[in-house]
Amino acid sequence: MASAPTPDDMAATHRVAFTQSRPWSTGEFTALLDSPLTFAIGDARCFALVRVIADEAELLTIATHPDHQRQGLARQVMKDWQAQARTRGADQAFLEVAADNTPAQALYQSSGFATCGTRPGYYPRSGAAPVDAVLMKRSLR
Repeated sequence: MASAPTPDDMAATHRVAFTQSRPWSTGEFTALLDSPLTFAIGDARCFALVRVIADEAELLTIATHPDHQRQGLARQVMKDWQAQARTRGADQAFLEVAADNTPAQALYQSSGFATCGTRPGYYPRSGAAPVDAVLMKRSLR
């Protein structure tokens, strides 16, 4: 991967990658990265934003620019953020994903995550019913 993504890079990639939900702004990425508990990994093509608190890591978001999908970037970013979380003391990792986002669920399952619960109607959809969040976790040890 190239150099770490800036908040502007992340917002631009998030905007084109997240078409069914509200993308995050540069200000939101900046505020999250202001915390020493949060880190970004990847580059402007594909990145993950992760928070580690105590022994738990949470994938806050991951996005791949549509021009760079299906190239293995997200799979590599998944490996990289989990390795970084381990170095920060995380023993477990968590994430949530929209129930209708089957490509992301397949990526997470191939990265060792398993479903551990749901949040009904968590993700709003414009002109449609809200979609459940699928909660997933895995051990990092």
